Amino acid sequence: MKVFVLVLGLLSGYVSAHQFTPTYPELSPSHMTGVYKAEMVLFNTRKEIEYYALNVFDKDWAPVRFATENRLVKIDYEERKYVNIYISKKDVRDASYICSKSKILSSVKDTSIVASRICSKIK
Repeated sequence: MKVFVLVLGLLSGYVSAHQFTPTYPELSPSHMTGVYKAEMVLFNTRKEIEYYALNVFDKDWAPVRFATENRLVKIDYEERKYVNIYISKKDVRDASYICSKSKILSSVKDTSIVASRICSKIK
């Protein structure tokens, strides 16, 4: 069994994903009354990806209303961006996850490329 796992590991390809931290963000009151904020950091470790979409979901993965400077973030390879996610007081109870998803441009013709989604669970 150990040999099988070792061979499988050696034969599998390289997989990379972006980083979206913190893993468990805390919502804090923002400078606007009735609005809460989560401070997130997005780091691009993928050369072939330049855009990431941001979303907020409830515990059943239904979308929750939120605001941010850009819902689609352009970020170069090995660049780090700080992103603020704003959620209204009435939607805070429903919000469970803040997610980022890599967006593959139609001009990228690599058939082995995979989109990655990373979600952080709100405390």
